[in-house]
Amino acid sequence: MDLITGLLTTAFLAGGVLALAAIGEVLAERVGIVNLGVEGLMAMGALTGIAAVTATHSPVLGFLAALAVGAIFGAVFAFATVMVKANQVLCGLALTLMGTGLAQTIGRSYSGMPAVATFEPIAIPLLSDIPILGKAFFSQNILIYLIYLILPIGLSYLMFYTRHGMNMRAVGENPAAADAAGISVNKIRFLYVTAGAALAGGAGAYLTLAFVPSWSDGVIAGRGWIAVALVIFAGYRPGMAALSGLLFGLITALGFVGQARGWPVAPAFLSMLPYLGTLGFIIVPVIAWQKMRRAMAAPAALGEPYYRNVR
Repeated sequence: MDLITGLLTTAFLAGGVLALAAIGEVLAERVGIVNLGVEGLMAMGALTGIAAVTATHSPVLGFLAALAVGAIFGAVFAFATVMVKANQVLCGLALTLMGTGLAQTIGRSYSGMPAVATFEPIAIPLLSDIPILGKAFFSQNILIYLIYLILPIGLSYLMFYTRHGMNMRAVGENPAAADAAGISVNKIRFLYVTAGAALAGGAGAYLTLAFVPSWSDGVIAGRGWIAVALVIFAGYRPGMAALSGLLFGLITALGFVGQARGWPVAPAFLSMLPYLGTLGFIIVPVIAWQKMRRAMAAPAALGEPYYRNVR
């Protein structure tokens, strides 16, 4: 029983960073913009979180600072891809290279430094007493509740049950028709690309203020790329993105438990599990169940710049 509780506790913690970054990428891709700069945004967010908490001793301010940095970089990316119509893939790769490079250079003075303050667990009365799940989920830090409950539920309601959400999805599916209906395509795209980038920056801060918690070069370790892949597996839905992050958190937790308990499996293979899972959970469902192709279909205008005078 303790093993299962510990496994789930680690799964929620490890999956939180992927879930938050994936939710942010869902926002961008739902309006038709592919942001491959998630890895760089997370690197800058992770460094910003450590730097801000070192200066203020407040993990909340560190997280907010990371959100702000992510939004700033996201706004630059949105300007290039939405307003200037630059190639989204190249801009995303440039953002990844720039973000990781800046974080590596600026973060040298913080390398190996543990966070002076972190997000502490907050047990929810009554719910935390539930066997297994209570200790694993309802005794976590506040960011866990934000990532797995507040954001998925709130964004799902916004996206699928409001007129604004319908406009948002229309921009990603058919921007010309949305424009003809009076919807500001560029405004909505700019807004949600920036918001998604802010969440990616926040995911980096979550990593260094709640999960690791310290900064070192390479701390992101490809999680940004996994988050982009999770968006496909999640069918571009915020709720499924959160659950997908939890699933990969469980895979990561299995690797930790296997190494700690000395399972007769090569440690390198256990470390590879999240990346193998990335491939498996995208390829296997589509092969095994053809209907998954429709469920995992991308927005029709994903990756395509919108020119108002071209119909």
